[in-house]
Amino acid sequence: MVSAVVAVGIATVATARKAHEVGEPLLQGPGKKLILGVLPALLVGGLLTFPLHGAGQTALLPGVWLSLYGTAVTSGGVFSVRTIPVMGLCFLALGAGALLAPAAWGGAFMAAGFGGLHVIFGLVVARRHGG
Repeated sequence: MVSAVVAVGIATVATARKAHEVGEPLLQGPGKKLILGVLPALLVGGLLTFPLHGAGQTALLPGVWLSLYGTAVTSGGVFSVRTIPVMGLCFLALGAGALLAPAAWGGAFMAAGFGGLHVIFGLVVARRHGG
């Protein structure tokens, strides 16, 4: 959950910067699109964490988190460069894999997604789009 809060903070700062660069208020244009595209899926992921944990179904969390994060990135990425929705689809694929794979592989799927995909796509965005 700490990682989710940090990620939302980074996204907020980046979106505020982008809104400032194009001369639009944060809660219009880029900010509004980010909130409407990303927030619903992230909230569902956060909310599902509690009943799944309480029911002892923590093995499902990596697949749920990766899938819903992928949904959020794909939806929010519609308003960004084409690379971002592709990253979201990769997260969705990892989430599906995590849900179908043995529970012991959950950590590897999380590392591949939240570590690997972010680094790979971050480098692609930095190179192709200047950050």
